[in-house]
Amino acid sequence: MDLNELIDELCSYKYEKEWFEFKENFDNDNELGEYISALSNAAAYVGRKYAYMVWGINDKSHEIIGTDFDFGKNASHGEPLKHFLERQLSKNVKIDFEETTYEGKRLVILTISAAKSMPVDWNGQRFIRVGSSKERIMKYPEREAFLFRVLREGYPTIVNTPSNYQNLTFSKLFGYYGSKGIVLKEETFRKNLGLLTEEGEYNIQAQLLSDNSHIPLRVSIFDGKTKASNLFSVREFGYNCLLYTLDELLRYGDVLNIIQADERNRVVERKDVPLFESKAFNEAIINAVLHNKWVEGNEPMISVFSNRIEILSRGTLAPSQTMEGFFSGESVPVNEKLSEIFLQLHISEKSGRGVPKIVETYGQQAISFNENSIVVTIPFNWINVVGNKVGDKVGNKTDVKLTPNRTRMISEIRNNPNITSSQLASILGISTTAVEKNIRYLKDNGCIERIGSNKSGYWKVKE
Repeated sequence: MDLNELIDELCSYKYEKEWFEFKENFDNDNELGEYISALSNAAAYVGRKYAYMVWGINDKSHEIIGTDFDFGKNASHGEPLKHFLERQLSKNVKIDFEETTYEGKRLVILTISAAKSMPVDWNGQRFIRVGSSKERIMKYPEREAFLFRVLREGYPTIVNTPSNYQNLTFSKLFGYYGSKGIVLKEETFRKNLGLLTEEGEYNIQAQLLSDNSHIPLRVSIFDGKTKASNLFSVREFGYNCLLYTLDELLRYGDVLNIIQADERNRVVERKDVPLFESKAFNEAIINAVLHNKWVEGNEPMISVFSNRIEILSRGTLAPSQTMEGFFSGESVPVNEKLSEIFLQLHISEKSGRGVPKIVETYGQQAISFNENSIVVTIPFNWINVVGNKVGDKVGNKTDVKLTPNRTRMISEIRNNPNITSSQLASILGISTTAVEKNIRYLKDNGCIERIGSNKSGYWKVKE
């Protein structure tokens, strides 16, 4: 991608990631070397080929500021800056400065190759990123050990990581394949389905597909709109072959999807309206299971509230997946071999319709990216709510038009009354001006109110 496409990609993230850093006019030669060490090591740590440092962008709001930073200058000792940096960095990293004009502002981009073979050091010191902070790696021995493992063995996947459980059985896997008309052979199925590490041990993928995955997968149902509400029930779908777990989750979606009789504007026949779009729900569940970062031992999390379902998968996008490609359906699987199995069994398809289907139904704002998770929100379309018509009313107010953005803003304000306009803009992927316009509309129509001053007050949703 070209530099401007790269900027689009980096700014599309809600927060700075370990592998990129935004600055405005940062100009400290020695600390820049520390950042290069930290970013290069972090890129390897998360499986990226490159890391980036960009001058001219606010690191909080991602607003394009522009910069006067001169990468062609001499360092403090009179040596050209790039020579100064390369001389004191270890030799297993490459750096390249470039500049571009973006939205009429000058930006400088430093491209940094990921560490190879050994961690990158600066002046004999090694650094790493912890979230968006730069730290000496020796303060984090677990991260240092993981980095050395990645540099020695490659980025961990569910195929190259051994399971903690080696006494696995696969009768359910044979049964599932048989139900699809595919016969597995005892002698070859482990190799053909990628269930063994190079050392011949059962891997995480084998554990997931075995008769007992040893991993829970629950649906939690709350009787209100947040997790502070009473927990109504918990349904367990885990500790089974993952293929059967997925089937049961999809069937449970049919149980949750109440069919409502819409008597509004009835002429001859009543209209049956589902609580939510089942195809979008199914795609969200399949994607969460398929792209979950199982290698870390954490399962997806499904929460049902009174007004929505939230489907959370652990981890982030695959290292080579761009945000633009994600939304357009150009899928890059996090778990490549598991993706091949899903394709073989016709659970998913290679057309990339999953995310576009969700976006077509509920908009891009239905998918939010957190530091270590991706959440898909499926809103409920209640037809008959006492005192309310969802989408047309809030409380006793009539003619209130709740667009997807306004609905999402109300949800975010309810969960975080101290949320700022810039944070809302980042979450929704719109400008702060658009956020403020929608906030004004919601205030004017009695949906939200500001308690206290603009500086120290908070938002309240008027139910």
